[in-house]
Amino acid sequence: QVQLVESGGGSVQAGGSLRLSCAASGRTFSMYAMAWFRQAPGKERDFVAGISWSGGSTYYADSVKGRFTISRDNAKNTVYLQMNSLKPEDTALYYCATGASTYGLGSPALRYNYWGQGTQVTVSS
Repeated sequence: QVQLVESGGGSVQAGGSLRLSCAASGRTFSMYAMAWFRQAPGKERDFVAGISWSGGSTYYADSVKGRFTISRDNAKNTVYLQMNSLKPEDTALYYCATGASTYGLGSPALRYNYWGQGTQVTVSS
């Protein structure tokens, strides 16, 4: 069974940085695309960033381009989200996700079937 466990959330002032981690288990990590989503109170869950199975392709929401970087370490079965220049509007519950199809590209259009429990990021002004 696929399990995703996020960590690294917290509270930070605007302009600060955080790095989220998502440890995956239950299948061959390196064969699957990974992504990060976020959900702010009262809003829908939105795609933030995605990375292909090989790490060769990445996708970002316009709102985070140039500030966030997604990466993966297939030897550690872990995907990361480095978040710099954080803004109050980045405040949300951040989720790690992955799909059921192998060799995906990690785009927003991919169907994501498995989700972690989320880690809270709070950015104060």
